[in-house]
Amino acid sequence: MFVDVYGEMGLDFVFVDTEHTGYSPLDSPMLQQFARAADVAETEILVRMASGDPSTVRKVLDSGIRNILVPRVETADDVRTAVKAARFTYDDAAGERGVGGSYPNVWGADFENYPTRQDNTVFVGALIENKHAVANIEEILSVPELGCVFLGPADLSVSYGHPLETDHPDVREALDHVWEAALAADVPIGTFVSTADDATDAVERGAQLVQLGDEFAATRSVLGSRLEEIHADR
Repeated sequence: MFVDVYGEMGLDFVFVDTEHTGYSPLDSPMLQQFARAADVAETEILVRMASGDPSTVRKVLDSGIRNILVPRVETADDVRTAVKAARFTYDDAAGERGVGGSYPNVWGADFENYPTRQDNTVFVGALIENKHAVANIEEILSVPELGCVFLGPADLSVSYGHPLETDHPDVREALDHVWEAALAADVPIGTFVSTADDATDAVERGAQLVQLGDEFAATRSVLGSRLEEIHADR
């Protein structure tokens, strides 16, 4: 239902978390429902994976999801492994995506140019959320076919020993370093924001993917304020 609503609102993508919340990246029927709804609503699904395990990457993409974020990467090899698993051809050589009847090829009825179609539409991003990834950011950014780097300020703050202090100087320095490196490498940047002003600032700084809050925060804000009004009126 939310996918339909978000698509009608004009959002470019809907963020689905399978790392922290109840959805499983192995629940193909559920992910297929998201993919179908996104196709109808003319939006995209962006799945935060539970890991970059190649078998899980292939499973999620075979459900019809086209865009994934790989969490907790530390090295270029971590990213390369996930990207290669998502592609039939990779860096002028064979990829590691498997062929099987699935939603993207209409359960085997539309194999014509299927590998090429998938390679042209699948998007794999890397979540930068620990100090090892920050230290290796230049190598990570050089991985062929990397779709984006997506900043994870909260987990970065934990990695730097300042849990949830996302404005701590150490954390801000790390975030700025990754941001500038991505701009220099011409790799798209994604980030989480919680306000319209933050979203505008991020876009003006060069971000191309902006995740604007979530249902939980929106519910607390809208329904919470209404509840306060009701209590005040009584």
